[in-house]
Amino acid sequence: MNLLYKIPSYLFGLSIYLCSLISLGQNKSTNTWQITNFTKQDAANPILKPDLKQQFFCPVQGKTVGWENKNVLNPTALIKDGKVHLLYRAQDSLGTSRIGLAISDDGIHFKKMPQPILFPEQDAFKKYEWPGGIEDPRIVQTEEGSYLITYTSYDGKTARLCFATSTDLIHWKKMGPMLKDPKYIDLWSKSGAIVVKQVGSKMIATKINGSYWMYFGDTDLFMAQSKDLIHWSVLEDAENKQRISVLQPRKGYFDSRLVEPGPYALVRKSGILLIYNSSNAANFNDSNFPKFTYSAAQALFNLDKPYQLIHRSNQPFIWPNKEYEKIGEVNEVCFVEGLVPFKSRWFLYYGTADSKIAVATSPQ
Repeated sequence: MNLLYKIPSYLFGLSIYLCSLISLGQNKSTNTWQITNFTKQDAANPILKPDLKQQFFCPVQGKTVGWENKNVLNPTALIKDGKVHLLYRAQDSLGTSRIGLAISDDGIHFKKMPQPILFPEQDAFKKYEWPGGIEDPRIVQTEEGSYLITYTSYDGKTARLCFATSTDLIHWKKMGPMLKDPKYIDLWSKSGAIVVKQVGSKMIATKINGSYWMYFGDTDLFMAQSKDLIHWSVLEDAENKQRISVLQPRKGYFDSRLVEPGPYALVRKSGILLIYNSSNAANFNDSNFPKFTYSAAQALFNLDKPYQLIHRSNQPFIWPNKEYEKIGEVNEVCFVEGLVPFKSRWFLYYGTADSKIAVATSPQ
């Protein structure tokens, strides 16, 4: 006998109502910690494209090159003097990457500086940066008011997470690899997202339990910590002395192939919000997206224990569905690295198909 027939109708209705409340509560808990409702600015996108007129005397090659002939992609962003400053990766025809700077009054229309601001030179860091160049910047401010940028240096074989500092965004002091421990310096490492607090429109590196923290990696995510933003040590398991993985790919999901940090990691009331990039695997993936699709999602970590995951998106919040995101140097790519609060909105800047740059906005 079906036991439902023995339950009075009003109790059955009440049970359905309570279940719906529980479901709504779960959905609210899942969603409120995220930054949502991003709208791609289709009328303007892509907002930056390669420009054959951009010429630069390369100190390594000893000749003038078109430093953004091939692609512009993967920008970071900050607000300075009431304007959006976009630091973006540009590739020349040989594939060498340099970092350019573009400035905007409205967050949509940008004026590029004619010369790159960070590039391979005849210096102590050339061995890490040539011929691949300097890739994928993420920028934060320090409590003293200077700027720190993390980036990937690529020698053609190994990617290394490096950093540089500046007081004006134009002149940079390279600091070399962030992971200087002999155990890690020659391992593949990428994508450093430092934990920050928001002070007005500024994103300032902040200490938690006496240390600065950084998420990094491009398959699993790992962490490093520092007392001074200069000397960094990788978080390791005390028993096996191996890196601690704090976020991993998930079989059957959009992030089944890899995960990689987006912009900075932001301290909020609910925890540490990390926007992360991901790739869909060739199999055991999310069949709603083509294999190898790059999309972005969000994860929340414990404020007191930055290595402890609390929540994680089950769906991406931005993915390729525009022609300029689906077709390019690498197809099916939305790669997020820039996020700024500007004019009462969040402006999210991202690389499209590893070829161009676009923006999406959300109410604050």
